[in-house]
Amino acid sequence: MEMTARKLLTIITEATIEDTLVRELEQLGARGYTITDARGKGSGGKRDATWGPQANIRLEVLCDVATAHAICAALSERYSDNYSMVMYVGEVDVLRPLKF
Repeated sequence: MEMTARKLLTIITEATIEDTLVRELEQLGARGYTITDARGKGSGGKRDATWGPQANIRLEVLCDVATAHAICAALSERYSDNYSMVMYVGEVDVLRPLKF
């Protein structure tokens, strides 16, 4: 079984910008994504995923390094001043690399 290296980009941010981010991800080359509700505590305090205005989401994108960099740069520039957003990138091995 052969595996191929890809990047796993994780974005944790406010649910209010979900639709906008999905459009941006697709425009920046993401072939797909997974979105889940997120809750937790960080420098901005505790966030509860059950209440709309305070809800957070976790977006995950499997992609190549160029796409990960493009998404991080664009989202950081456009949203970091006005929205809570954490992004991190990790190395993963995938099967069926043409899907990502």
